[in-house]
Amino acid sequence: METAETMLQAAEAFVALVSEIPQDSWDLPALGVWNVRALVGHTARAVTTVLDYLGDVRDVVDLESAAHYLAAGYRTDRSIHEAVAQRGVEAGKELGDEPGEVIEMMIERLRVAVAGTDGDLVIGTRFGAIRLGDYLETRTVELVVHTSDLALAVGREPHLPEAAVQRTLHVISDAAVLNGRGLAAVRQLSARDGSAFVLV
Repeated sequence: METAETMLQAAEAFVALVSEIPQDSWDLPALGVWNVRALVGHTARAVTTVLDYLGDVRDVVDLESAAHYLAAGYRTDRSIHEAVAQRGVEAGKELGDEPGEVIEMMIERLRVAVAGTDGDLVIGTRFGAIRLGDYLETRTVELVVHTSDLALAVGREPHLPEAAVQRTLHVISDAAVLNGRGLAAVRQLSARDGSAFVLV
C-alpha cells in the first residue's frame, strides 16, 4: 500500500530527528504549551493511534478522505484540542529515557500490522469512520507538520521525504477548501495578506 509506505517513511524521518535531540534539549519550549518531550510524545501518537484504531473495524464510511478528517478536526470543540495537548504531555513522559528506541519499536509494529492490509478497510476514529488508506494520509500530515516543528525547536534539519511533503500539501489544501478557506490558503502561498512565504 503506497500510502502506508509514505507514512512509514515520514515516521522514520521523525524518529531519525528524535535520535539527534541533545539530552539537555528535552525541556526546551517547542509548540504552544508543549516542550520538546511533549511534542515528541504527541507526534509519536501518529503511529500509535493507527495501531489502536486497527482494532475498531467499521462497515460504513463517515469521512470520505483524509481532507475530510482534517477539516472535521479543525471544526471540533475547543475542549478536544485541550485534551489533545494534555495527551501529548502524558505521551512524552511515557516514552521514558530512550524515546527514539521506543518510537522505532512502534514503527516496526505498525509496519507489520499494515503489511498486506487493504487500504479500503474501514476503521473507527475520534471524528468518524474512515478508510485505512485515508487515515494513514492524515498521519502523514501529522508527522510532516510536527517533525518540522520539532526540527525548528531543536535546531536540526528534518530530512522529510518529498512524497510525504507533497501529500501533506495536497491534503491541507483540500481541507482548506472544505472549510471555506481555500482562497485564504492560496493567498498565503502566493505571499499575499502579509504572508512572508515565497516560492524561491
